[in-house]
Amino acid sequence: MENNEPIRDQEIEIDLVALFHELLKHWKALVASMVLLAAVFGLYSKITFVPEYDASAEMYVLTKSTSITSLADIQVGSSLTNDYEYVITGRTVLSKVIDNLNMDETYEELKQRVSIENPTDTRVLRIVVTDTDYDEAKAVADEIANVSSQYIADNMDQSQPKIIQTAYASKTPVNNNILKNTVIGAVLGLFLAAGMVVLGYMLDDTISNADDMENRTGLKVLASLPVDETEYDGAKSKKKKKKSKTSNSSSNKRAV
Repeated sequence: MENNEPIRDQEIEIDLVALFHELLKHWKALVASMVLLAAVFGLYSKITFVPEYDASAEMYVLTKSTSITSLADIQVGSSLTNDYEYVITGRTVLSKVIDNLNMDETYEELKQRVSIENPTDTRVLRIVVTDTDYDEAKAVADEIANVSSQYIADNMDQSQPKIIQTAYASKTPVNNNILKNTVIGAVLGLFLAAGMVVLGYMLDDTISNADDMENRTGLKVLASLPVDETEYDGAKSKKKKKKSKTSNSSSNKRAV
């Protein structure tokens, strides 16, 4: 048993090396597959790409107390941010925003484009709106901040949150994934082509040399007969010479 272990390990190593060489032999197909799928994914992403922009407005949460420096007041203000997040994305606030801006969409559609962020250890609420129109994103974010601020003051018996920053939107789209999709296509093309090469290698049961014979059957090859190309070519040339002599002699006979 001890003598068989190194042999088994050696066979596995030889198979892996042979597989690696098989992949190297088909490197052109691997590269072609990478380039093809990368081009397809990149072109499709570019054609179907619709830019989206994020606009964000910020509010500062205040408590009803006039003192904003006490520890208790700070803790209460921090806990209120969770309640305000729920209120801002509620049907009452967003429906009013839709009416004020004469928007042609439902509450559910607008809610999917609105998110609320609360930076860690702060009482700041950031209202983020995503839209395919740069100016529309800013307008909606500002209106949500104004409506929600007034709604909180009127209905929650709390001080009105202060709008500390009006909506700001970067002109760089937030959903530009063309490069990312191109890379994904290239990786997918590499794995697809490599998988086909490996599958073909694993299914190939032809015996082309003595090593294949030993690996597949376990039989030792005692001798082999090499094909001598020079002898084969020499015999071929002798036959041609013989033919040419015969043709020459026949032509001489005819001439006589």
